[in-house]
Amino acid sequence: MNPYILSTLLFGLGLGTTLTFASSHWLLAWMGLEMNTLAIIPLMAQHHHPRAVEATTKYFLTQATGAAMLLFASTTNAWLTGQWDIQQMSHPLPVTMVTLALALKVGLAPLHSWLPEVIQGLDLTTGLILSTWQKLAPFALLLQVQPTNTTLLVTLGLASTLVGGWGGLNQTQLRKILAYSSIAHLGWMILVVQYSPSLTILALLTYIIMTLSTFLVFKLNSSTTINALATSWAKAPALTSLTPLLLLSLGGLPPLTGFMPKWLILQELAKQELASTATFAALTALLSLYFYLRLSYAMALTMSPNNTAGTTPWRLPSSQITLPLAVSTSATLLLLPLTPAATALLTL
Repeated sequence: MNPYILSTLLFGLGLGTTLTFASSHWLLAWMGLEMNTLAIIPLMAQHHHPRAVEATTKYFLTQATGAAMLLFASTTNAWLTGQWDIQQMSHPLPVTMVTLALALKVGLAPLHSWLPEVIQGLDLTTGLILSTWQKLAPFALLLQVQPTNTTLLVTLGLASTLVGGWGGLNQTQLRKILAYSSIAHLGWMILVVQYSPSLTILALLTYIIMTLSTFLVFKLNSSTTINALATSWAKAPALTSLTPLLLLSLGGLPPLTGFMPKWLILQELAKQELASTATFAALTALLSLYFYLRLSYAMALTMSPNNTAGTTPWRLPSSQITLPLAVSTSATLLLLPLTPAATALLTL
């Protein structure tokens, strides 16, 4: 892609998200979300491949539906209360509609069906943008609206953690596994959004760091299936030994960074006397952990076939800049001791 066009599209992505962050009026927020969608569509369709075009079409239709629902909800709110301000959502009907519209936009279960299919049709870089940057603007709106419908949020959260764990069990494609991982992590964030918005921000930031490092590892190895992971030891042995730890961090095992948000969210749910919800969420995390262990096993404990047909393919050295990978990997593995500092910052 032409670098000028690419820089314009990336600028559009940044501007759309910033506009949604900065807006207090529903129309401006909606405009920011639309800019976001329109800026990423050429990035998704840049490889003129049927899968990419199909994924782009699915994404466009889904996001357009979510945006239309959001606009309808904000108009309904203005009609019922006379307010266009995002933080003045007082009537339960538009609040519920906005929550569902934003759930569709980020891919929360049961509105998640588009996400694995779309990410599977994209290359790893665009999939990374879709899994991380594109979640920021909807979450900013969700945190401003502060929905109070406990039943809806807990249902969305538990359904997402369950579907995110269950859906990934039978997959062999890494992008689909990461999509289901994304659904499960978003479920954890939604569970706690009404009790501790700052904790949702912490969970979102740690999710972005962990997903960034995982996508960059797969991009460095040019891996898109579980079987392709077995050949990565020949290319980057040190990184191959660290990657299982990255995956276990995504699964939320101590003493890695991924344990921090899960631990604090379970603690918050217990404080709110939602012990059964916390127990169910913790059990669904085991499902996700199973497929992260599968990936770890394929990467660290299996050798690719050494016969003539299956000899490790010759690979040229990667031209990828490895500094972002090094920084995100260190953050994914080593941030747990900073939990007290993180919680102190969030309570300011």
